[in-house]
Amino acid sequence: MLKQQLQQKLQQKLSPLQIQLIRMLELPTIELEERVKHELEENPALEEGKEPLDDLERNEEGGSADGEDDYPSEGAENEDLSLGDYLSEDDIPEYKLQQISERAARQEEFSLVEGDSLRDYLLEQLRLRNLSEKQVKIAEYIIGNIDDDGYLRRDLQAVADDLIFQAGLEVNETELEEVLRVIQDFEPAGVGARDLKECLLIQLRRREKTAATQLAIRILNSYFDDFINKRYERIMKLLEIKEEGLKQAIREITLMNPKPGGSWGDAIETAMSQVVPDFLVEANNGELTLSLNVRGIPELRINKEYEDMFQDYSGNKANQTVERREAMQFVKQKLDAAQWFIDVIKQRNETLERTMEAIIHLQREFFLTGDEATLRPMILKDVAERAGYDISTISRVSNSKYVQTNFGIYPLKFFFSESMQTDTGEEISNREVKQIMKNHVDAEDKRNPLTDLELSDILKKAGYVIARRTVAKYREQLGIPVARLRKEI
Repeated sequence: MLKQQLQQKLQQKLSPLQIQLIRMLELPTIELEERVKHELEENPALEEGKEPLDDLERNEEGGSADGEDDYPSEGAENEDLSLGDYLSEDDIPEYKLQQISERAARQEEFSLVEGDSLRDYLLEQLRLRNLSEKQVKIAEYIIGNIDDDGYLRRDLQAVADDLIFQAGLEVNETELEEVLRVIQDFEPAGVGARDLKECLLIQLRRREKTAATQLAIRILNSYFDDFINKRYERIMKLLEIKEEGLKQAIREITLMNPKPGGSWGDAIETAMSQVVPDFLVEANNGELTLSLNVRGIPELRINKEYEDMFQDYSGNKANQTVERREAMQFVKQKLDAAQWFIDVIKQRNETLERTMEAIIHLQREFFLTGDEATLRPMILKDVAERAGYDISTISRVSNSKYVQTNFGIYPLKFFFSESMQTDTGEEISNREVKQIMKNHVDAEDKRNPLTDLELSDILKKAGYVIARRTVAKYREQLGIPVARLRKEI
């Protein structure tokens, strides 16, 4: 049974200006530059440049140069189109909410470095081979299943099933193997392999047949598990070889490329990983100077012609015709968007500056010396309390942002770390413990690398009370393998 009810609810909603600000905070400088360029192209009411001086003086005096009031006449105050509307953040009209929503739904497109993909390169080599029409179709399908690392990680029977259903080709595994061997003969060496072992063997068989190469092939063929687990004594015993011979064979294997398709992915990653710092912090005679990197971001202002056009319409009843009203509706939307965008950029810069100032205050010693040992324990809450923002705001600011110092460029996340206590009760950053661990691992005897338990004992002797499982966690965070896999001969 349907019932009508009347309820009162108290809800908090973000204004479109706040929504834009949240999104802008997440953008690093390089993406913000693209966003500003896009906005300048899209909105004719927004333009580059500083506000003219006479406009500033007129605003300070509270009126125009000729003494007349800049605001609309009394008769125009009841109109929903007035200059005061777009200067206010309250009572936002429905069309503006829709416009913001549509703009938020659009995603920026960034062009990558142009060039052939791995697939294109393989297909180009395929055209040079004398294959039947059926074999070409099989090869094209196999190439389409090779991943970015250059591996075919699908079972050949599954490929055969797909060819029957999708291409109408009935093939057996023998035919697939024959075509796959042709692809494995392509460049880069090792492409089309189904696992690491096959990839390394393909590359080794193309090399000059020396004693070391032949031994390396034999090790991979017969003792691959022992090799990857670094059970070198067992390999020497089973093959009845000396340590020097094993060293030469291992050297041959380590010269091979475990990801033959990686060079194509690396080109894109290199293009996308060029770091543009968002902050510049300079240390000079014990003083720190902070500045935002806004060299690629122009100053913005409202287009004067659009503003005058709107003021003329609002203040002159003779101009308020139906045709003019439709045109002014478009003008008002663009003025709204331009003013809001300028306000968002200003608020973003202010938020970034205050956040970075808080980080500099908390990590002052590091910015002066560059010594990681001086980094203090710091979490998002510490910065939020000092900057006067919410933790979520600090998280957005620190995401994908970089700071250039006298000692290099660092991501903001570098300065955040948890705290731990020494045996004397002093609070230190866990980054200091990680650095000590890394130093000991770098200096260890590679024939007998340090285990997690031994590292834990070393740290305890140095005054850092830390459990073995915590050592294992820090070691994994540093990307250091277990002792068995660090062993060398």
